Amino acid sequence: MGLELIIFIIAVLFGIFLYWRESNGNGAYRMLNKIVNSKELQMASDSKKGFIYQQAFLPRLIFVVTIVLIAALIVEFLTPISVFGSYNGISAFSSFAAGSLLGTYLANIVLKSSKVIEAQSESLEDKFENVVEKGKDFIEDLKTRDSKIVEEIDEVVKETPKPKADDKSARDRLKDKGLM
Repeated sequence: MGLELIIFIIAVLFGIFLYWRESNGNGAYRMLNKIVNSKELQMASDSKKGFIYQQAFLPRLIFVVTIVLIAALIVEFLTPISVFGSYNGISAFSSFAAGSLLGTYLANIVLKSSKVIEAQSESLEDKFENVVEKGKDFIEDLKTRDSKIVEEIDEVVKETPKPKADDKSARDRLKDKGLM
């Protein structure tokens, strides 16, 4: 299990590397497109589409599994390691393919989010300044509201009648009535 986890992590990093490399340039895909397709069917010159970059799930899956299969066949025939001869080899193969595919999607998320952040960085600064100004206005409003409340409380206290000092206490009144 430990070896499979290491293989999976390496595969994720490999998938990220594949996606990043192809996002910078798609020369191999263009060359294959020129060889396979006629002039009318070739991709546009401004298209950035590649084997992995800007592809749907199935073509991306096919390409990643094909690359991993070719690598596994090379390891199988050039080294004494038997990739397809045991359960562990097949498990490592499938783990590497799944990790590479996951890595391509992780790289896609990171690249898209960084482009969005770059595009909106100025508007984010404006929004942040706007939020700060609204916060200052809100605090100022709370301060003025608090002072108004204090003034209203002072007015209510002034308007309430104060008990007269010469009135008898409740004890004295009960004594006068003879109840005590």
